[in-house]
Amino acid sequence: MRRIAIAVAAATISVSLAGCGTLNATGSDDASPTKGNDITVGLLLPEKSNPQYEQFHYPVIKANVASLTHGQGRVEYANAEADAGKQARQLQQMIDDRVDVILLDPIDTHAIANEVTKAKEAGIPVISYDRLAEGPIDAYITFDNELVGEVQGRSLLTALGKDAGVSDKIVMMNGMPTDPNAKQFKAGALNVLEGRVTIAKSFDTEGWKPANAEKNMTVAINEIGKDDIKAVYAANDGLAGSIVKALKAAGVTDLPPITGQDAELSAVQRIVTGEQYMSVYKPYPQEAENAARMAVTKAQGKNIQFDALTSQTAHSPTNKGIPTQLVPVIAVTKDNIKDTVIKDGMYKLSDICTPELTADCAATGLKK
Repeated sequence: MRRIAIAVAAATISVSLAGCGTLNATGSDDASPTKGNDITVGLLLPEKSNPQYEQFHYPVIKANVASLTHGQGRVEYANAEADAGKQARQLQQMIDDRVDVILLDPIDTHAIANEVTKAKEAGIPVISYDRLAEGPIDAYITFDNELVGEVQGRSLLTALGKDAGVSDKIVMMNGMPTDPNAKQFKAGALNVLEGRVTIAKSFDTEGWKPANAEKNMTVAINEIGKDDIKAVYAANDGLAGSIVKALKAAGVTDLPPITGQDAELSAVQRIVTGEQYMSVYKPYPQEAENAARMAVTKAQGKNIQFDALTSQTAHSPTNKGIPTQLVPVIAVTKDNIKDTVIKDGMYKLSDICTPELTADCAATGLKK
C-alpha cells in the first residue's frame, strides 16, 4: 500500500491508495436511488479569475453528462465568483431544486460543511471536485496535490543544475493559506527542497491574488538582493506571472527559474520565451470527464461502476474513508509542450505561437 500524506495540522487530508480491490461508496444505497438518464447534475465552481473553470471544467462536464445519458441529462451550473456565502446559497438552491447529485468545488472547505449536511439529509449525494469539502461527502476527485508540489520542487532543482546546493537562495510564493490544496502543494515542495537549497523567504499569498504575490516578491528582492535569488517557487501560474513582473521592475533581465501550475496559456507562452521554467499540467479534461462519470453513476445508483472509479480513499477533518480518485499530473517545460497541452487539445499551436512569438516558438521546436 502506497501512502501519500496530503497535508498536516487541523485541515489535514490524507490519501491512501488501495493496493487492490474497490471500496464501497459511503451512503450509496441511501443517497443514490436508481434513476434513468433523465437526471440533473448540480455543478458548483468557485471563481472566474482562473479561466480554466469557465473554459474547460464546465463545458467538459456538461458535454460528458449529456453523452453518458444519451442527451437526457442536464447540468445546473453556478459559479460563486470567490464568494463563500454566495456558494452556500447556490448549494441551498440546488437542494431546493432537487437536483440528483452535486459536484462541488468549495471556496471555503470548512464553512460549506453545513450545506453539505443539508444535501445529505435531503438525499442528494455530494461529490467534492478538486478540493475536499468538510461534511458528509460521498466521494472526492482531485489531482495528487502533494505530488504537484514535489514535481515543482524537483523541476527547480533540475533547473538549478548539478551544482545546486544549500548556498542557493530561493523564494517560495505559496498559495492562499486557508486553501487545503495550497497547503498540500507547499508540503510537497518542501519535501523536495528542504535541506537542498536555502529558502530565503516564504510567503502565503492571500486570496491567491497575483497583486499580493507581486508585493511579496518586491519585499523578497529588496531583502535578499535581486542578484542573489537563484530560483522562485510559485504555486501557480497567476503568481508566476506577477513574480516575473516584479523581477523585471527591479531590473532583472536574466530571470531565475520560476515554477507554476495550471498550464495557463500565458504561462505556456512564458515557458516558450524563457520567462518561466515550467508549469504543472493538470489534465483538466480527464478530471472533468471522470467527475461527470462519477456523478452520473452515483445518481443512477450504479454502485459497482461507481466503486471502480473511486478505488482510493481520503480523510477530511470531519469524515474518514471518503471514496476518492486521484488524477496524475505532468511537468510542462519547453521540451514537451507539443506532447501535453497541444496533444490533449487544451491549446492549438496557433494559440501559443502568436506572430510576436514566432521566433521563440521556432527555437523551441514549435512550428506551424
